[in-house]
Amino acid sequence: MPQSRRGSNRIGHKSRHATPVGAAPQPIDLRLTQLPHVFILQMYLSQFGYLPASARNPANSGLQDKSTWLNAIQEFQNFAGLNITGELDDETLKLMSLPRCGVRDRVGTGDSRSKRYALQGSRWRVKNLTYKVSKYPKRLKRVDVDAEIGRAFAVWSEDTDLTFTKKTTGPVHIEIKFVESEHGDGDAFDGQGGTLAHAFFPVFGGDAHFDDAELWTIGSPRGTNLFQVAAHEFGHSLGLSHSDQSSALMAPFYRGFEPVFRLDDDDKAAIQSLYGKKTSQPKPSNAYPVTSTLRPSYTPPKVPLDDSICKDSKIDTLFNSAQGETYAFKGDKFYKLTTDSVEEGYPQLISKGWPGLPGNIDAAFTYKNGKTYFFKGTQYWRFQGRQMDGVYPKEISEGFTGIPDHLDAAMVWGGNGKIYFFKGSKFWRFDPAKRPPVKASYPKPISNWEGVPNNLDAALKYTNGYTYFFKGDKYYRFHDARFAVSQIHSIHQWIETY
Repeated sequence: MPQSRRGSNRIGHKSRHATPVGAAPQPIDLRLTQLPHVFILQMYLSQFGYLPASARNPANSGLQDKSTWLNAIQEFQNFAGLNITGELDDETLKLMSLPRCGVRDRVGTGDSRSKRYALQGSRWRVKNLTYKVSKYPKRLKRVDVDAEIGRAFAVWSEDTDLTFTKKTTGPVHIEIKFVESEHGDGDAFDGQGGTLAHAFFPVFGGDAHFDDAELWTIGSPRGTNLFQVAAHEFGHSLGLSHSDQSSALMAPFYRGFEPVFRLDDDDKAAIQSLYGKKTSQPKPSNAYPVTSTLRPSYTPPKVPLDDSICKDSKIDTLFNSAQGETYAFKGDKFYKLTTDSVEEGYPQLISKGWPGLPGNIDAAFTYKNGKTYFFKGTQYWRFQGRQMDGVYPKEISEGFTGIPDHLDAAMVWGGNGKIYFFKGSKFWRFDPAKRPPVKASYPKPISNWEGVPNNLDAALKYTNGYTYFFKGDKYYRFHDARFAVSQIHSIHQWIETY
């Protein structure tokens, strides 16, 4: 969030003359200096990527290698456009006291010769994204929050072909929460001021969290403007890192309320480098007062040709195609799933969709070679798109040495790109590049995947980046980084067809 353009909060781009750093690193005990709150400063520089994580340990308070400390201060000053003195002068300390985004400043890549923006390195594979607000702020009306969140997403769709659809249930690409203090992701909020919000990049799920201790406001210079902060955080959710361009929305510091908002050219170049330029018009306005708020589109659920999946949501398998489409198999039929329902015209017969493939499939996955593998009983089939890729079926014992027959589920896990098979209370990891492809330490108990039940029906990494497990009428969203189930819901909340 760019710094304020008003009063003492303004940041200028001044001449940058670096203070020399001694050639030989030597420890400097800052507890002997006159600098106040040294540990707080270390925490700040560590939190935002300028010092190592060990600096956040109270045992290391005030004790830093001199060159490490000076380099950290200089890097921060350089990023913020301050004079590069290597000293914690008044201007540097004042900037550190400003409200800001909680995402690290140094993440990803940028080309300082031609642009100031930075990219984290991940992006969504689809352009039609979904979101939901699962926890609203205490002090604002839900309808007003929904309107501001819609406006914030629209900032990023004005110059690209990205679309954002609001949902109230089921899995989404971006989940939004207003929370306080410690809230389950290991990055606690700090009350009013300080860190306002943080968001995860696409590779980590894209979710956005806002500190509900802040005084969130709409269309007012009082408090913290929800629209501007949300638009910044959603930039992270789409794959943008912080920019060192002070006028950019993706600069880390909160700039204060702007009655007329316009996206900076730096931000436009950044988002278009990930998702391309917009191919259609018109563009909505983001000026106050809002006379015609751009609201997220809503498509009512479509009823499938038969409602067997609505009456009994247990499925045989679920997988993504090489094109990113999601299919559910049940008996001799298959369903194509959209982000909020079953696509119109389904179910259809598996034998017509994948000629030569039987019904009642046990498991399926699409590997990084673009080929989809189906498993039933003791056999498996390989398809390139909708065409059988060779002479099949073949025995699982021949093509997947070390993997059992009569599987429950299979998937390619996003955590490491390896293939995982599940049966009963056990799982196997299969790596075709290794010999043997299954290590002697397998099988292992499914209970290693904290919260995942035995006897699964299906598993997959969905297009929103999360891993999902399915059993009976429930699905389990798995947090890859914490290696534990984070949410459990009814499948009916995903396949809204009843």
